[in-house]
Amino acid sequence: MSNKEVEKVHLLIIGSGPAGYTAAIYAARANMKPVLYQGIQPGGQLTITTEVENYPGYPDGIQGPEMMINFEKQAVRMGADIRYGMATKVDFSTQPYRVEIDEENWIEADAVIISTGASAKWLGIESEQRLNGFGVSACAVCDGFFFRGKEVAIVGAGDTAAEEALYLSKLCTHVHMIVRRDAMRASKVMQDRVLNTPNITVYWNSETEEILGEHKVEGVRIKNTKENTTQDVAIGGFFVAIGHKPNSDIFKGFIDMDETGYIQTIPGTSKTNLEGVFAAGDVQDKNYRQAVTAAGSGCMAALDAERYLSTKA
Repeated sequence: MSNKEVEKVHLLIIGSGPAGYTAAIYAARANMKPVLYQGIQPGGQLTITTEVENYPGYPDGIQGPEMMINFEKQAVRMGADIRYGMATKVDFSTQPYRVEIDEENWIEADAVIISTGASAKWLGIESEQRLNGFGVSACAVCDGFFFRGKEVAIVGAGDTAAEEALYLSKLCTHVHMIVRRDAMRASKVMQDRVLNTPNITVYWNSETEEILGEHKVEGVRIKNTKENTTQDVAIGGFFVAIGHKPNSDIFKGFIDMDETGYIQTIPGTSKTNLEGVFAAGDVQDKNYRQAVTAAGSGCMAALDAERYLSTKA
């Protein structure tokens, strides 16, 4: 630890998606003087989403980045101290808890809310990056509605992919499901549902060679790795469902997580295994992963932190 002056704060919030900003709004109103560090992607996953239509209170929808700017403005108006910077290391072995920012400054906090979110896993091909937000999405529940009445493709083989394929099959005329091996990882019941849905076609032993289209998704080139053949399929939307990675690495060794790195909270609360450390949003939620549920859990974390800090006072 450097010899620099260690800043002391009452409540530190790490991360700035709907969960972090909502926690900041509630905490600031409760006079907890929260300090929030925005992380590598201020606003979180919503900043790479275009239209958000399913968040209550926006009858005409709203752009994801604009929505996060509104969240931030509201937190600032309430008195939250919003800062640009990234948590790079933590020391939760003793209280007050210590968090390193940008590999240089340490902060001591009486309570910490972790709202670092999760990152979608991508295929890593150029056309996927280029058309992200122009027909390429990592969330069928968020974006499927925009492709109703169209043909779409989805890549993935787990329960999430199967669930999203079924969700899309109710909105879209046809769903082309690209599976890398000759079997799915999804549970038997989910596989059966997919295979028994007439407007889902499964492409086994297949990979996405390229997403076709200049300015929006117009098709996909599917390669059959067994037969070494390719075919182009006309689609309007392309969904990636190969999983999410919770942004929780720096908390390993201190905070209880499941085998994939999602922080475990006591059911019905935002409490972790460490008193005074709370988790909200996608870093602890692998089931719903919606802006509205993240915001709700951010509210819970602020209220839990307030109760904790008032008992300590």
